[in-house]
Amino acid sequence: MVERNTALTMKGLLTKAQQWAQSLGFQQLGVSDINLSTAEAELSSWIKAGFHGEMEYMERHGTKRSRPEELVPGTLRVITVRMDYWPDGAEDAWSVINDDQKGFVSRYALGRDYHKLMRKRLVKLATFIENDIGDTGYRVFCDSAPVMEKALAQKAGLGWIGKHSNVLSREHGSYFFLGEIYTDIPLPVTEAISDHCGSCTACIDICPTQAIVAPYQVDARRCISYLTIELRGSIPVEFRSMMGNRIYGCDDCQLICPWNKFSQVTAESDYLPRHGLDSPQLVELFDWTENEFLTRLEGSPIRRIGYECWLRNIAIALGNAEKTPQVIAALAGREHHESELVREHVSWALAQN
Repeated sequence: MVERNTALTMKGLLTKAQQWAQSLGFQQLGVSDINLSTAEAELSSWIKAGFHGEMEYMERHGTKRSRPEELVPGTLRVITVRMDYWPDGAEDAWSVINDDQKGFVSRYALGRDYHKLMRKRLVKLATFIENDIGDTGYRVFCDSAPVMEKALAQKAGLGWIGKHSNVLSREHGSYFFLGEIYTDIPLPVTEAISDHCGSCTACIDICPTQAIVAPYQVDARRCISYLTIELRGSIPVEFRSMMGNRIYGCDDCQLICPWNKFSQVTAESDYLPRHGLDSPQLVELFDWTENEFLTRLEGSPIRRIGYECWLRNIAIALGNAEKTPQVIAALAGREHHESELVREHVSWALAQN
């Protein structure tokens, strides 16, 4: 009887947690156990293949990423939440990508940084749970520690991992952020859902750099998101022309995905475009001083790549653009920049026809 009462209590707590999550602006909450053995094997193979590039932290943390109880001792369950980010009113993504005088910024990064907002809401959610059941052991995460958030979201039933390696939902597409609460509460797990990619290869076919080397397998070293955000050095010449005007991230695999016709616009004003980043002129962005970069992008996820990589990325986009007098003048103005990295990419850009 005690076990039955405990099970009923946990089931009721899960229902309340899902309601609290909704009240905090999350669109979905699921719960998984902590057995990630399959995902661990896949991650190990991915790293052995070198697909992580210079993201050495992927291997540095060892099994802490795939074994939640090693990262947070006492963890029994992982609560995963989803928050939509697609910005209402942003300039059509394809129209920007197809205009070589403009720069394309991944739609998740048009507004304020999601990390702080998500973490604050997750702490509130954990507090609601504690107020209901008493003191618990927990930690909240949002892309802020060695956490296999996609695998956990899949186990919790928030979606399946698509062929492009993003989490997909039949009802909501893939334009959403994920956050987690590692907890010692034995909540009932929510049911995982099956893969619904079928025979579709749209994401594989459209990838500008062919980074999706096989279904469900991305070579980060070829991925424009990695090249423009994670890589800090020189971008390999072989990929520069393929990058087009994508200056921060790349959404092509999501934009083409049939399931994203079901995506929902965000209710969060923080995720709406700032400073015209949904359709910016490359020449204008390239003219920003470092102080303007830091000031205008305060609170933006873009800021973390730094001014030097920002100029590097824009230089490549200008190299791929029609060489109008304005474009040539903008590049010439940075030809003797103090940064060797910037000079190299400007030189390449000026050499393009």
